[in-house]
Amino acid sequence: MTKTVFITGASSGIGRACAEVLAKEGYNLLLCARRLNRLEALKDELLNMYPNIQIHIFELDVRNAEQVQSQIDGLPQEWRKINVLINNAGLSQGLDSIQDGNIGDWDRMIDTNVKGLLYVSKSAIPLLDIDNGAHIINLGSIAGKEVYPNGNVYCATKHAVDALTKAMRIDLLPKGIKVTSIDPGMVETEFSEVRFHGDKERAKSVYNGVQPLTGIDIAETILFVITRPAHVNINDLLIMPTAQATGTIVNR
Repeated sequence: MTKTVFITGASSGIGRACAEVLAKEGYNLLLCARRLNRLEALKDELLNMYPNIQIHIFELDVRNAEQVQSQIDGLPQEWRKINVLINNAGLSQGLDSIQDGNIGDWDRMIDTNVKGLLYVSKSAIPLLDIDNGAHIINLGSIAGKEVYPNGNVYCATKHAVDALTKAMRIDLLPKGIKVTSIDPGMVETEFSEVRFHGDKERAKSVYNGVQPLTGIDIAETILFVITRPAHVNINDLLIMPTAQATGTIVNR
């Protein structure tokens, strides 16, 4: 049986890498993001390389509860059985002390990283195919394990993801649904560029002198996790570049 994976935030970064890795492995893909044009290009690219899989894309802003509900409720019948949900959509905004923080940045992080994950999960869980191995992957972070200077609200949102993952594992245990948190350290994607509001030079400096993880590294880790035997669940996986010991201690 060909399994279906639902990936949020699939237009770039780790989400896109997951689509690439899982398409190669023969999974059907249900992909959403805010940037539909990027999803269309990705769909064409993957179907050209892997014509035997199926891909369905749709535009979605996970912060919008009504849109999440209507889009997922409105999925075509053939896409209403999901084996793996990857809650990947997330971001960081700013790197300011708590007293200097921007309220708009706070709202965007909380609305995306916490509320967005909740909205998507609530709508998608009823579609999980519990008879054929259902699995939820939540993208956490080293920021969900520790707090670093000026990381305040972003770290708080990722601590929330950690708590929600544990809660999901408890609540969904009777249904036999696996729940995993994948917690990366430094990954070179658009993450830092988004955090610094499009400042490419500042974003690039984050990775100076260090070889960070790539989106593919995380996607291959997720592939490993979702292909364990039915009786095995990886609850929580912290993955770091070799050069990184903690959120702030890096060998450059």
